[in-house]
Amino acid sequence: MLTPCLSSILPPIFMFIHRKAATLVQHLAQYYPVVAITGPRQSGKTTLVKSLYPHKPYINLESLEQRAFALEDPQGFLKQYPEGAILDEVQHCPALLSDLQVRVDEKKQYGEFIITGSQQFNLVAAISQSLAGRIGMVTLLPLSFAEQQAASALPNTIGELLYTGAYPAIYERGIPPRDWYSQYVMTYLERDIRQLIRVHELGTFQRFLRLCAARTGQLLNLSQLAMDAGITHNTAKAWINVLEASYIVFLLQPYHVNFGKRLIKSPKLYFYDTGLASWLLGIQDPSQITLHPLRGNIFETWVISELLKSRFNRGEVHPVYFWRDSQGHEIDLIIEKGAELIPIEIKSGQTINKDYFSNIILWEKLTGKKSAAWLVYAGDVMQKRTIASVVGWKEMDKMLEAV
Repeated sequence: MLTPCLSSILPPIFMFIHRKAATLVQHLAQYYPVVAITGPRQSGKTTLVKSLYPHKPYINLESLEQRAFALEDPQGFLKQYPEGAILDEVQHCPALLSDLQVRVDEKKQYGEFIITGSQQFNLVAAISQSLAGRIGMVTLLPLSFAEQQAASALPNTIGELLYTGAYPAIYERGIPPRDWYSQYVMTYLERDIRQLIRVHELGTFQRFLRLCAARTGQLLNLSQLAMDAGITHNTAKAWINVLEASYIVFLLQPYHVNFGKRLIKSPKLYFYDTGLASWLLGIQDPSQITLHPLRGNIFETWVISELLKSRFNRGEVHPVYFWRDSQGHEIDLIIEKGAELIPIEIKSGQTINKDYFSNIILWEKLTGKKSAAWLVYAGDVMQKRTIASVVGWKEMDKMLEAV
């Protein structure tokens, strides 16, 4: 049975959606000869760089012919582009970056080459070896809340938003989310994961991916995950690293100061995109999220991924954390802003409950400081309380701008 068209969820947008990271790309191009845009496949990297630099030659290194030329004769390949170029999916030719270093050192022209990459393993290592000090880095994730708002592409309900996710093609082309994620996972597994880890039992990795989705927003227990997937601990660790490098999942690290409490030291696992996580969980329409046992985890995943998008789009690299003690008291997010620690609590309920503030109160007692705390919840009311500023999901931009 075919899934309903996306127009039953939100109107399709047949237009280019402006990306907040564009400002950062242009800024870095004033100071570096090379600017690199990394991020997951289909996050809009190619569309962004083509829109910013329409007159630069565009070369896609997914092309076997172009790739062979770049690998066999890198100097000849680069000489074709005396004024620079866009080199897409450059992770396929990491050795090319050594010759690129020689080229940009000779010409000393800012913004000469714009490169993109969809996974970090080969690319980051090659950049560190060859282009350190010569390259500006930008991470482009799927559409942010602010980008969806600006394009009038924000779903009406939080359930629709979590289910649909934020990959640009779903909005720009009106593709039903179930259809798009099905094809995305199939392509991703076949083209990327097999190349990176040489999976022989594809079904085993697919099960591992679904088990990860079932753990989004939870402490990562690699031993239990490996046992449930039927693989070794080392294999589970390697596969998590690959998912991180491919911008599918990220690990949120615990805050290290104990304030006299025994702390949990394991990271928490999150997906960058709730639509992908929902598809892997077998959720078939937005209404199922309302009663799903992982609704709170999915909502928390969305809020934290939105914070990361906001920071990446501004070029901020300062880490964020969570805090949890051995008794289960937890602050969902800790933002380190200079000497200030900003606690953020995330609740998927649609009605504000006084219990929502209990961990913030405990946090202030432990730290001995009054914090500029925030509470993000799935309702609509915005309040300025003594304990914390409260924002509903549609007003989350207020919190993102402040932290």
